[in-house]
Amino acid sequence: MAVLIDPPRWPAHGTVFGHLVSDASLEELHAFARLAGIPARAFDHDHYDVPASRYDDLVTLGALPVPERELVRRLADAGLRVRPSAKTPTRADAGRSVSQAWARLRMPRTLRDDLLLRWSEPHRHYHDVRHLAQCLVALDRLGGAEPVVELAVWFHDAVYRGIAGEDEEASARLAEVSLAGLLPDADVTEVARLVRITVDHDPHDERGSLLSDADLSILGQIPGRYHVYARDVRLDYDHIDDETWRLGRSDILRTLLGRDPLFRTERGRDLWEERARANLTGELASLDEGDTPNPGTPEGP
Repeated sequence: MAVLIDPPRWPAHGTVFGHLVSDASLEELHAFARLAGIPARAFDHDHYDVPASRYDDLVTLGALPVPERELVRRLADAGLRVRPSAKTPTRADAGRSVSQAWARLRMPRTLRDDLLLRWSEPHRHYHDVRHLAQCLVALDRLGGAEPVVELAVWFHDAVYRGIAGEDEEASARLAEVSLAGLLPDADVTEVARLVRITVDHDPHDERGSLLSDADLSILGQIPGRYHVYARDVRLDYDHIDDETWRLGRSDILRTLLGRDPLFRTERGRDLWEERARANLTGELASLDEGDTPNPGTPEGP
């Protein structure tokens, strides 16, 4: 079991890059990256992209040089390889996906464009258009693609400043203003009510359960994708020092793990409950050991 590195040959940013992986665990990989001072942004689901200028010193630190084909084989044998189809979509792909989903709502494009601008704000790392795409796909898998629930997905993080409670309230009010005259008043009220549920993810009805489960679905993804999510959430709060982050994030993880069940719909539990608990437990253990990635009290998922 080792941390492996292949020869740098992939061109980008005026240099070439290689891949740094572990054939044991993502935790071992992250620990080595922290030791080497590799920024968290360089992590990509099952590897870190490292420039040619770092190759020699990473080998000196203990990374084992191997040919690219061997690196891929050992990563796959360890069950850690993440194929492209299983990765977090790019922002461009996510934007195209959500635009297609909007078409079935038969709502004005101007409203869609305003929402997409909000979801594409540069300060967002996790809570961006990729999260919106994930929620809409999850809602489809739950069989809950009802227009008011879909619209609640579009609005639930439309305002995002990283302030728990205030963001959800501002998003709900944006829904009330934006949808007035486009939907019956009762439907506008319902969309806003659903958005407010995402403050604590404690729904007591079917629509609220569908929205909550879609929003939390990222917790039940394969480990590599979950680690990208955890990295991006940390980047959303990179203005907060590591110890404050560790304490706040640990509280959130314990709260989530204390919910039984975590997912409120039967379908959501079948799809994501077991994997989500494993992911949350693993992240909490890493935080308890003080393993905080390089770049609040953070709000929820």
